[in-house]
Amino acid sequence: MEPVHSFSIAKIRNGKKIPFEDTLIREVKLTIAVNGEEIAALMATPIDQKALAIGYLMSENILTQVLDVSKISLEEEGTRVAVRATIDSEAARKLSAEGVVISGCGRSTTANIDPGTIRARILTIDYARPAAWISETMEGFEVHCRLYRQTGSVHTAMLVLEDGTTFVAEDIAQHNTVDKAIGKARLAGVDTTRSVLFVSGRLSSEMVAKAVMHAVPIVVSRTASTCLGVQIAEKFGLTLVGFARKGSMNIYTHDYRIIAEEAG
Repeated sequence: MEPVHSFSIAKIRNGKKIPFEDTLIREVKLTIAVNGEEIAALMATPIDQKALAIGYLMSENILTQVLDVSKISLEEEGTRVAVRATIDSEAARKLSAEGVVISGCGRSTTANIDPGTIRARILTIDYARPAAWISETMEGFEVHCRLYRQTGSVHTAMLVLEDGTTFVAEDIAQHNTVDKAIGKARLAGVDTTRSVLFVSGRLSSEMVAKAVMHAVPIVVSRTASTCLGVQIAEKFGLTLVGFARKGSMNIYTHDYRIIAEEAG
């Protein structure tokens, strides 16, 4: 299934109504099944579904590492991901019993929004990046947004490793983009502890919690953070950056990881 679909619409141009073939993003219900049991159903864009499933399961502590997966396959024309793996059954139960609908676009649940109950290590890694590099990378962010340029209706996340390797993901739901981008990195077997995650949307609690669960030390957005997002980042040692523009940005937490040109 292609992630986009052509649709005939009417367009007003120079005062005239004309027929126009537009490109729209697909939105499907994606089911994630683990060991034959449906764990989650997400509204998502049908691209990088396996990476989304891996990222989501690891974000929720249901899956500890990719090595625990014995089989992963796409079924039902790409609308179902079937995973065979050794999992944390208690984390799966918690998601089912306590999961809440998260605030991002689309519909998904998470059990990781309460700073007091998130099961993750505090990020103590001494990894820093220059502010100029952060601004420059964010300025060129849209170059990677292929589906956004086609449709104007998706979010993007980009994980940048220390050596410059990037993992890019797009989806109708911004939280899905994080799971997809980090899921790609996990499937590639790379370490995410020395990386920066760039996102197109707001820094809400679930977005920050996902970065914490994957030990990503720096998260950057061109928009703002929510209060709960800042609280989670502060508690778990994550550097949170918002309103990243050319020459300016807001560093909400743990600013020692962002190097300014001049001390101040």
